[in-house]
This record gives sequence, structure tokens and C-alpha cells, in this order.
Amino acid sequence: MECPIVVHVGQKLNNMAAIGQKWVPLYQVDAFTDQPFRGNPAAVCLLGDEELTDDHLQKIAAEMNQSETAFICKLSPQDDFTTKNPSSQLTFQTLSGDLFARREGDFISLDLPENKSQPQDGEKYKDLIKATIGSFPVQEVCFCSSVGGDLLIRIPDSTTREQFEKLTPDVQGMMAAHPEEIRGVLVTLKGSLGNGCVDAEGVQYDFVSRFFDPWSGVPEDPVTGSAHTVLGSYWATELGKTEFYARQCSQRGGVLRVRLRGDGRVDVKGQAVVVTTGKIRI
Repeated sequence: MECPIVVHVGQKLNNMAAIGQKWVPLYQVDAFTDQPFRGNPAAVCLLGDEELTDDHLQKIAAEMNQSETAFICKLSPQDDFTTKNPSSQLTFQTLSGDLFARREGDFISLDLPENKSQPQDGEKYKDLIKATIGSFPVQEVCFCSSVGGDLLIRIPDSTTREQFEKLTPDVQGMMAAHPEEIRGVLVTLKGSLGNGCVDAEGVQYDFVSRFFDPWSGVPEDPVTGSAHTVLGSYWATELGKTEFYARQCSQRGGVLRVRLRGDGRVDVKGQAVVVTTGKIRI
């Protein structure tokens, strides 16, 4: 995706604000990485006391041109963004229920519902599978409805990381073959020392993945937290373990720690870095 131009705080900006134009703080954060310009970029807008319509919020999000834009509001007029929140956990009220984010040292851990997939006859989705992975062989196909409709395609363990990262879907073919129940397509590969699925220090990833969703304008998502609630559940059965070191092999790339807790919840943990600070006119 193209990156937006961000106006940084300066004398000209302060002068403009002084003549009645409203500006609010804006941050861009790269999640699931400890390096800038990698991981999953998201915008965070501190609205404070400002009350904007959903249409206005959507326009700001479109201007940011990121997968996610979060808007932070005050719960009471006495609140401010300079007072440290003593809580190590935040609660997000969403259409999927309450989601929790906890600080764990240098990591942020997301507490999400586990989403289980079921094996499928690949013939049902053959056109979509071919458009997504081309001539790659298929080891298994699963479908998860509870996360919004994810098709999981596992390719053979003998596939190398280099081959996996060079996989190039036929986006137009995916668009044409879109089954109504599919939100996105997950392609995953078991990690091993032999197939090169290791980090810079040579530590093996348990699995790697890529996530494609051209139907919502995101041909490939950089890093997808919710998809790892499906992947964690799938690989727990395949590998006989509940904690995983994983990488999403998009162009930006991201690293995740995934843990199935056994209570129907999954902890998806990663690091994050702030790469842009400034203000946006509202």
C-alpha cells in the first residue's frame, strides 16, 4: 500500500491551529515487529473530547490508508493522555465480544478467542486454491467459519521458505473465484531447519504463513493477529503442542508468539514500535 504523507508538529502547524483549525495527535505504530517499516502498520488517533460521526472517522481511516486506524476517546472530561494508566491490561469492546491487551515486558499480548477449523474437500474450492497458490501441491485444506470465513491451505513440508515467500497469487483469479463464505485465504507451512524457516539467529519457526484478502482491498495483509487464532488451533493438533514461534512471511514480515490456553482463548503476542508522530487536521 502507498504510505500517507504525515505533517509533523512545527511552528507552521501551531500557527494554523491557533486560527481555529482543529488538530489532534496521531501516531503510526508497526505491530508484531521490533523494527520500523516492518510488521503490521496501524494509525492511532487521540480524539480526546472530540465527537466525530462514523462517516468522518471512516474518512480519516481512508486518509491513513492502513489496515487499521484506532480512535482513542476520553471516558470522562477529567481524563488526559499525559497521565500514566496504572493498568497492565486494556479491554476493547468489539462486535466479537471483549478483547484484551496486556503488557508483558517488551511485548503486547492479545487475548483472543480460539477459532477452530475443519478439514474440507479441496475440490469445492479448487478454482480459488489454484488462483492462490498456482502449481504448489496441497497437503490439506480446512475452513474456519467462526473468524468470518478463512480458508486454510497447508502446503507440503518440503517447500522451502524461499519458495513460500515467492508464491504470487493470481489476484484477478481469486476475485473471480470468490465463494461468498470466504473472508480470506491462509497459506501455511510447517517450519523446519531443513526448509529454511528460521529467524536471523537460526531459531526455527514452528510454522509460517501468508494471508490474502483481495476482496476487501488488501491483496496481502502484512501481519494478521486474528488469523493466528486459526493457525494456532490447527498447528496444536498437528504438532501436539500449545505454544508456537511463528512468522507471517509478507513483504514486511512479522513475528508472533502464539499460546493456546486451554480455556477457548489464544494469546497472540508481539512487539511494536512507534514510527511516526504528528497531528492530523479533523
